[in-house]
Amino acid sequence: MKKMLIAGNWKMNMTPSESINLVQSIIDGTKDKKISCDILVCPPFTSIDSVSRTVKGTNILYGAQNCHFESKGAYTGEISIPMLKELGCKYIIIGHSERRTYFFENDELINKKVKAVLGAGINLILCIGETLREREENRTFEVLKRQIEIGLNRVQPEQCIQIVIAYEPVWAIGTGISAEPEQIQEVHSFIKTELVRVLGKRASSIIVLYGGSVTDENAKSILELEDVHGGLIGGASLKTDIFLSIVDTAISILEK
Repeated sequence: MKKMLIAGNWKMNMTPSESINLVQSIIDGTKDKKISCDILVCPPFTSIDSVSRTVKGTNILYGAQNCHFESKGAYTGEISIPMLKELGCKYIIIGHSERRTYFFENDELINKKVKAVLGAGINLILCIGETLREREENRTFEVLKRQIEIGLNRVQPEQCIQIVIAYEPVWAIGTGISAEPEQIQEVHSFIKTELVRVLGKRASSIIVLYGGSVTDENAKSILELEDVHGGLIGGASLKTDIFLSIVDTAISILEK
């Protein structure tokens, strides 16, 4: 049976009070529905505690957008995995394209974070994807292969159950331009094959999300693809009606 995860990455948006209002509206919009997909929200660090209290006793999961690979130390401004674990975070997003682009995170640094998150027993969403230039140079598969190999270096096969991959073509994030369904399916199929090559047969259970200007208008054409198991939603996750519409689409696909 197909699994589905709809994850909202709120990025640097929402104060604690705004976060409470947003997640409460999501709770209200799902409480009378049979939810067959997992729903995850990843607020800013400052809102995680507020969100955790609000979603308590509901079917909404919450996580963080980033972390440091060390458990403690002189790393001013950073957040450790033990801090996030004590707050009850179920997932941590690692290697988002904005972290790679704006904060110069490379595959080796991302791998340190991946191993630290998995070692702490927390689930992770590892983001991979090519830039517009890399796609135009027909290097998409080369880039993804490198990001998978290095990002998951020294990860153990039994840790596959903690891993989610998010394919987010950098050229489609925040631009309003989404990859065509045929492109998405081709890439997701490649990613799943690479995961098995790198981690073995257990990796066939790893779900691969799509992230890149997913909206309520294109969600169906994306989520119904064979090798797409949900979405990492950015801007649309800040608008309750659109986010809930995407959740409804996922549920309708799973119920077919």
